[in-house]
Amino acid sequence: MGAVFEPIKPYIGSIVHVSKDEMFTEEVARQCREMLDERTVLVFPRANLTDAEQLAFTDLMGARVDFTTRQKANQTAAEDVYQVTLDKKINRQPEYVLGTFFWHMDGITVDMPPPKASLLSARKVAAKGGQTEFASTAAAYDHLPEAEKAELKGLRAVHSVAASLSPIADAIPEEDRERVTSIGLVKEHPIVWQRESGRTTMVIGTTADTVVGMPVAHGRALLHRLTEWAAQPDFSYRHQWEEGDFVVWDNTAAMHRVIPYDDTGRMMHRTSVAGTEAVS
Repeated sequence: MGAVFEPIKPYIGSIVHVSKDEMFTEEVARQCREMLDERTVLVFPRANLTDAEQLAFTDLMGARVDFTTRQKANQTAAEDVYQVTLDKKINRQPEYVLGTFFWHMDGITVDMPPPKASLLSARKVAAKGGQTEFASTAAAYDHLPEAEKAELKGLRAVHSVAASLSPIADAIPEEDRERVTSIGLVKEHPIVWQRESGRTTMVIGTTADTVVGMPVAHGRALLHRLTEWAAQPDFSYRHQWEEGDFVVWDNTAAMHRVIPYDDTGRMMHRTSVAGTEAVS
């Protein structure tokens, strides 16, 4: 039978109805890969995957990649599974997780193509907050006025982890600040990403700091406007997690952020599908 996809909103998100037995078949993986390109975010309610099952599904979606080695400490999950938590006993750099309170894309400042997809399962949800929001940069670009599309053509932005953590720099202990903000590289990417598939997305979010050749204030204002445009309700979806939920999103066509939470027990397990297409 395969999977059945139920749209959540007109431009983003689908709930995937599939039995666990069928979920790990090549046919369902093919369907999910196709729908991911179309719907950006796929939600598997209460799938209750083990690490082994999540890795198996990740491998069906594409080659896996782990780009967060430096953030790991006493992680107890399987290899290539990153535990997203504020628990300092598990995550030696919880400030890096605080940076996810703001719109971003994964892997934009590492020396490899950005991950094609991120896959996240909820092991323990927060008592308050902790929802994850997704914003389609593909839908956002498609609906820009043609004059604004023309103005963006050829513009490039400078990205860094330091920029993405600037909203919470004061929350990072001074003795750790340089070490935490020096994660990753300073990268220059086009704002408009013309994809090999013909799809067009935008590379924006808090890692984007300045626009090349534009006064700092003007460039940052432009980047903020684009982020606000992409995050509007028509192009975004907020997921209210329940334990066992499994969500897959196209990291090359979406920003995401988490609603702030204080619960150090909140635990999410993330895996990633390697990207095959460099931005630059």
